[in-house]
Amino acid sequence: MKFVKESRTLIKQNIRDYGMYIALFLIMLTFTITTDGLFISSRNISNLINQTGYIAVLAVGMTLVIVIRHIDLSVGFVAGFLGAIAAIMLTKMGLSVIITIPVILLLGILIGLVNGFLVAKLEIPSFVASLAGMLVFRGALLLVTEGTGTIIINDEFFNAIGNGFIPDIADVGNIHLLTLILGTLAIALYVWSQIRTRANKKKYNFEVTSLGMFILKISFVSVLIACITWILAGYNGLSWTVVVVLIVVALYHFISTKTVLGRHIYAVGGNPEAAKLSGINVKKITFIVFGSMSMLAALSGILYTSRLQSATTTAGTLFELDAIAAAYVGGVSAAGGVGKVTGSIIGALVMASLTSGMNLMGVGISYQYIIRGAVLAAAVIFDVATRKRRK
Repeated sequence: MKFVKESRTLIKQNIRDYGMYIALFLIMLTFTITTDGLFISSRNISNLINQTGYIAVLAVGMTLVIVIRHIDLSVGFVAGFLGAIAAIMLTKMGLSVIITIPVILLLGILIGLVNGFLVAKLEIPSFVASLAGMLVFRGALLLVTEGTGTIIINDEFFNAIGNGFIPDIADVGNIHLLTLILGTLAIALYVWSQIRTRANKKKYNFEVTSLGMFILKISFVSVLIACITWILAGYNGLSWTVVVVLIVVALYHFISTKTVLGRHIYAVGGNPEAAKLSGINVKKITFIVFGSMSMLAALSGILYTSRLQSATTTAGTLFELDAIAAAYVGGVSAAGGVGKVTGSIIGALVMASLTSGMNLMGVGISYQYIIRGAVLAAAVIFDVATRKRRK
């Protein structure tokens, strides 16, 4: 009884963190049953994760933008435009991937700084400033592709970013050995970090969960990682897209949770006026977050263009709405100051799982949009309800 009571209390106190994982589990379980296991097949899960990559990268940046109480509607066509510029650099200008990618990321940062200037310095509402940017870069994308339409990319190295998989270290049949090793290392690293965090909390007399609950938690997450690893190892293993997304998430998770910059971002989101009075440069934080957002939009454009092996006139359409939806479903608060980049990845997987599962079930596109909209509305309602409960 004590264990059950503690479990209920723990879930209730951390419903924002645990709710999205429960939702993802239920969605995957439902589609696995309704598609007779086709949804959970190695090929489908691998494709689902790879297709989520470019939106997941955007969702990470969008989470921090929403945390500081702003929005960026321009990111979709910034991604599409810079993806087209990358294609032009690789094909028409004959530049190498090593030169192209840094230049595209730098252009993304510059675009983000312009957005930051409009919002922080000129005090234009971010909705209006980014809406203007969305129109500008939609036009810019059409401008650079109007002569040829779709720009085909034949660079194998660049195309491998969105379609390639990390090579295996040994041939052991139908199992990707390196993926299994990396998954095992990931589990070991997770368990070690959780034990270390718990020990530090006890050292400074912070409240910790019981040992039984702690073991149950790390066991559940470890089994989850092991299952995903085994599924991916049964196909082609980890893709380069997944590697890029994991690096981005790890970097931004570290910045947002372990650095002064991260604390300042959440302080600005929690109360901008109080943050300003405490000595935090709110305008500087705004510049950094918008610069970061557009840099990730550039990376998203690279991933998307690489996956298609071409740049198209419609690239970037609705990317921003998918990223915003992923951020909200992942637990970011509409009121600002609350949200995790790791949550945004789960949110992206939730939305991608809905799309993939409904496609496998043959659900019409009209109903798909209705269901995805309902899920987004439910996430915002959940956010409002939990904030009222805390008050």
